[in-house]
Amino acid sequence: MGMDHGTTAVSFQLIDENKEETAFFKLNRNKLSNNEVNFKDTVTEHVDIEKIKLSAITYAMGDSITEITPITKVTDRGIKSINGAGKVTGGGSKVYDDILSLNIPSVLIPGLHRDSTFLDPRFRASYSHCASSEKVSLTYYAYNITGWKNMIIADISSNTVCILVEDGIIRGAVDACIGAMGFIHGPLDLDMIRMIDEGKKTANECFSHAGISKIAKVDSKINNIKNDIITKASNNDENALLAIDSLVMSVVMEIYGLYGIMENDIDGIVLTGSGGTMTDPINISEMITRKVRRLAPVKVLTSRSGALGSSYIAYDIAREKKDNIMGINVIK
Repeated sequence: MGMDHGTTAVSFQLIDENKEETAFFKLNRNKLSNNEVNFKDTVTEHVDIEKIKLSAITYAMGDSITEITPITKVTDRGIKSINGAGKVTGGGSKVYDDILSLNIPSVLIPGLHRDSTFLDPRFRASYSHCASSEKVSLTYYAYNITGWKNMIIADISSNTVCILVEDGIIRGAVDACIGAMGFIHGPLDLDMIRMIDEGKKTANECFSHAGISKIAKVDSKINNIKNDIITKASNNDENALLAIDSLVMSVVMEIYGLYGIMENDIDGIVLTGSGGTMTDPINISEMITRKVRRLAPVKVLTSRSGALGSSYIAYDIAREKKDNIMGINVIK
């Protein structure tokens, strides 16, 4: 079983002994926090938990661990702090605790951060945090599907994170707070820095309103923001159309930036996430592809890449006895 701890939902992918997909389910984080749904009841609808050989899970920043670690050996859910990570609902924490209480054999996947020794030293020196742990999962899925050892992955959804892979090892990533915009999150510009200094907003509040929602002039509940932007754009709203164009621009800039520092020849570019795979009603996928395919072939994956990649990690640790995933050591 694989888990993707996303901004709006926690997703799970189940695969069988042949690595075939058997079930996928998603739990809304607000509904989790309000006890409208729970992990235990939902997972038992899809599988006998006694038959789960191993689950690979992700949680928040994943910034206090550097190796894929048995959950029983992890303290504080593998994070230094929950602060500065977008809106906190508590839904993901409940899932984590349920997995522990159900005694499901599990490993926790680390995020990409300053202590990750497999990263390029320049990324470690420049950024305290590069990406959350689900980016490791989707990278592993992309690697398995494409076979590309030298690639750039753009994961575009509530936030946008691009990942650099060379020689089959994750070498760097550009996090949402310093790079391209997503639908909700984005980097802080001068106006936002001033608002923070003047005490009008916290840095985290600014981060959660720095995506293209600010351009589309959409201020809905988090779970509705993307759909509201897309609906406005489909109705030819000028602000929403500009927002989509700006999203594409910032993603393309980030891909070209990572391409510029690659040491190896690039094999391909991967697009994933709900935005990166979107073709209807707005073909965001093609808009990005047109701008970057001159660099390398482009492969568009599924928005379920994070959960799928986590399930592949669990499978390969449990059945293939792998002790290293994309440069990340596995603790037994």
